[in-house]
Amino acid sequence: QVQLVESGGGLVQAGGSLRVSCAVSGRTFSNYAMGWFRQAPGKEREFVAAINQNGASTTYADSVKGRFTISRDNAKNTVSLQMNNLKPEDTAVYYCAATARTFGLPRASPYYENWGQGTQVTVSS
Repeated sequence: QVQLVESGGGLVQAGGSLRVSCAVSGRTFSNYAMGWFRQAPGKEREFVAAINQNGASTTYADSVKGRFTISRDNAKNTVSLQMNNLKPEDTAVYYCAATARTFGLPRASPYYENWGQGTQVTVSS
């Protein structure tokens, strides 16, 4: 079983930046592709970004492309999401997730077997 713990959420003004991170333990981190998802109040959980096992391939939701950057450090067993030019509509609980899938970069949550508890990101206008 893989354990995931997010950190780094908080309150930021629109236009500001925030970095959320996820520490992973329990299995060989480099065997997993990692994703970030978010869920705003009253809305379904949505895909944000994903990165493959060696960090060479990434994919982003259109709503965050050019503003958010996903990265990973396989030596430290962490995955991070750098969020710039934040907007009020980015307000949500952000979750990291891990998948053992070895081909493609899934954008759908059912493909991810392991999830963190989430960290709140609030962007004020």
